[in-house]
Parts: sequence; structure tokens; C-alpha cells
Amino acid sequence: MKQIKFIFSILFVALLAGCSDEDGDTTFADKADAPQNISALFTITQDNSGLVTIAPHGEGVVSYEIYFGDGTEAPAAVQAGGKVNHVYTEGQYSVKIIATGINGKTTEVTLPLTVTFVQPENLEVTITATVGNPFKINVTAEADYETHFDIFFGEDPLAPAVQYNEGAPAVTHTYATIGTYTITVIAYSGGAATAVYTQDVTINNPLLLPINFENPTLNYAITNFNGATGSKVANPHSGGINTSANVAAMTPAAGAVYTGGFLTLDTPVNLTVNKFIRVKVWSPAAGVPVLLKLENLTNGQVGHEATAVTTVANQWEELVFDYSSASTAQQYSKLVFFFNAANNGTGDTYYFDDIVQSATGIPLAFPITFEQGGVDYDFESFQGAATSVINNPHIGPANPSAKVAQFFKPVGSQVWAGSFLTMTDPIDFTTNKVIKMKVWSPTAGTPVIVKFENMAGTNNIERVVSTSVANQWEEMTFNFNDIVSANNYRKIVIFFGGGQPGTGANYYFDDIKLVNN
Repeated sequence: MKQIKFIFSILFVALLAGCSDEDGDTTFADKADAPQNISALFTITQDNSGLVTIAPHGEGVVSYEIYFGDGTEAPAAVQAGGKVNHVYTEGQYSVKIIATGINGKTTEVTLPLTVTFVQPENLEVTITATVGNPFKINVTAEADYETHFDIFFGEDPLAPAVQYNEGAPAVTHTYATIGTYTITVIAYSGGAATAVYTQDVTINNPLLLPINFENPTLNYAITNFNGATGSKVANPHSGGINTSANVAAMTPAAGAVYTGGFLTLDTPVNLTVNKFIRVKVWSPAAGVPVLLKLENLTNGQVGHEATAVTTVANQWEELVFDYSSASTAQQYSKLVFFFNAANNGTGDTYYFDDIVQSATGIPLAFPITFEQGGVDYDFESFQGAATSVINNPHIGPANPSAKVAQFFKPVGSQVWAGSFLTMTDPIDFTTNKVIKMKVWSPTAGTPVIVKFENMAGTNNIERVVSTSVANQWEEMTFNFNDIVSANNYRKIVIFFGGGQPGTGANYYFDDIKLVNN
């Protein structure tokens, strides 16, 4: 076996010697030609990522150097039979390939490469409204083969686009006014190809109850008929229970009967719970019948009428219209007003304002006795307090009334736990500025706070008085001598033990009066 291996080695050496030139200095490899037929296969991924796979090939090649032609300085080294990946932006490139043979000889070729991105496909845009804000919308977008989106909201032609990436939180936009706007969403491929989506959105501030004629973005248009004229106007009789800036005016046609106008709501009136409608009215005469008809949007034969009569002349008052017998199965979208209904028009002008729904037909106003049927004594409480109307548990000479309010401040409730009532109208403090209230407390020295707030929460005023006796009724006095009536306070807020934690005690109060001393 050893002898055979030795003979084979001799033969291999002899073979190599036979391949040398006569000088013994040049091998067979040295005579090999430079690499030939150099080319490359470019595979472009069709997902707009710009990923290109380069597979060089040729004859007599040991390795390649690939210059990508996009500014990348260092070449990629690729062995024969190998490939390399590179990410390009969209464009045209000259890819240089240097092929090296076994003897170091090289061949260089330059090949053209064009990278083109496909247009984004399946572009889907979702536009939703924001609950509670009719001027605000939310936009999201998704598409295949996109890199990002530009969103234009169609409100300001000079406004720059808002960029959005798929999967990110929705882009929001709040319009300044009502109107129809064209939303444009452009999906970009990363190159020149794009996909465009447009959709018109209509921004409406819906006209719903309550109506106060103060919102500049709402459409308060009154549709008139039978010669009447009605429109929104500046309040010409500011004072009393109505100091608001704007009201509606209605002038029935002289000599005509059932001449009037109507407001059209964007959502039908819901009479399931609130079966009364209150309207502030200014009339030039007392005893004028005012008819308010709730009418179907498209069928005038479907409706329900209620009539109230003015009781004063040349001043504001609140009229109450009862719809407790109206069918809740019908839809009523029109509020049709007739002033001096069923009588010939005299050409007089009437004014109305603050159209609100109510669960009862009797307004909540001073004095508050908790005895009057039909009045809504529904307290709203906060930070752990609970207040409700109950039978008087401590009837006596100081307070023989049947009903009182119970204020419960449980253990663990917050120090500023309280409850409030919302009056039907702003409280008139022009003359009377003193609150008197009967109170029963289990302890003397308990601080009792009476606070007034306006509906917007921008103005408030409070007074603190401490109880002087325990386990018996006493009348407490809260002096608001510096209160400003024009602040339109409607909430009366009650605190027992203000600033102190709850102890689980019950407190009682009754007969809240507004007096002048």
C-alpha cells in the first residue's frame, strides 16, 4: 500500500512539471483568460421597499466586486455563485461589476438598473365624527405598498398636509365653521407613484333642544308662513328673567289667522321622559294665547298642539307647554309657533327665547319648600354626598312641614362632598340678596355652606355659617349683599361640614327663601 501511494505522488509531480512552460516559470492558471460574459440578474422586490437582489454571473470568475451606483462608496464582495441584497430609492442607476479570475485578471462591466415603485393599492380611508363635538373629525388610512400618507382637510387651501403613518392614532381636525369640505388623502409609494382618495364631509352643528339663539354656528332659520315674519334678533327687551343677547322675534301678519313660523330640529323631540317644553316669551299684552305645535318633519297632519296664555305685558315670562298626552310613537322635528293663535293678527311683534324641555310643568324657584307637587327636587351630589327629599323625621314647632331634604355625608366621603339643585331660571338677586334656610344638625358648630354657581361654572359665590344648636331645627341666614345678579346664577350648592371628612351623619334642611333682610 505504501509503495502504491509513493508511485502516485511521483506521477502527480511529473504531471505538474509537464504543465509548466519551457522556462519552468508559467503555470496553466497563469495562461487562463480574463473572466468573460459578465452580467447580473436584478430581482426587485415588488413591495416598494426598494430591496434589490443582485446575482452576478460569468465565465472564469472566482469573485466579484459590486459597486451599487447610488453613492455607496464601499463595494460588496460576492463569491462566484453568490448574491447580494441592497436597498435603493426609486430611480435609475449604473451598477458596476468587477469580476476577478483565478489568476487575478479582471473584467469590468456596467449594467443599467431601474427601480420603479408600484402605485399603492387598496387605499382605505376612515373618517369618523367625534361624539360631543360636531366640528371635530378623526381620520385614519391604510393601503398596500405605501410608505406614508398626506391628509388635507379642505378648510384652508394654504394649510400644509398632515402626515400620517398606517397604524398610528387617528389624525384629528376641528373645523371652524359649518360647511362641506373635501378631505384628500394621498398615499405615497416612496417614489413617484401615488394613490389619491377624496371624500366630502358636511359639518353641521345640529339644532337640538335646548335652544337659546346664542350659538353663532347654529342655523336658527325660522320658516315663515301665512304672511308672518320671524327671525333671530338682538334682545330688544333685556332685563328681568332674560338678559341674553339674542332672541327670536315673530310678527304675525295683520288680519291673518294662524300665521306663524317654525324651527326645524335636526333630531326629533324625545318626549319619553321630558313631556313639557318651557319658553320665555315677551308679549305686548297679557292674555295672548301662544300655541306651540310639535309637528312631523314631512307630514303636517302628524303633530301635537299645546297652548299657554301670557299673563303680563311688556316683560319676559316663562310659559309652559304640556305634551304629556302626545304620542311617543310619532316623531316631531318642527317647533311651530303661533302668537295670538286663532285670532286675527294685529301686526304686533312677540319675542321668545330659551326653549327647553322639562320633566315637570312647574318651575323650580324660591321659596323651596319640598312640598309642591310636580316640582323636580332631584339633587345632584358629588364626592360621596347623597341628598334626597324625605318625610320630616323631626317635626316640631320650629318646622312642622311634612317634607324636608336629607343630606347624608358617609364615613370616607370627601371633605367637600356636597349636593346641588339647578333652578329653572337664573336667580334674580336685584332686590333680594339674603338666603334663609332651616337646618337640623346632630352637632352644634357644624359649618354649613351655601354656594351659587352659574351654568358655565365661570362665576360662583359662597357664604359659611355654623350651626348653633344640636338636634333641633334653627333658621340660618346667609347674606349675599355683594352678589351680582347679572352673573346668572342657577345652581344652589349645599355643603355640611365643609372642609371636614364625612362622619356618617345625617343633616336636614328645609324652607330655603330669598329675602331682602
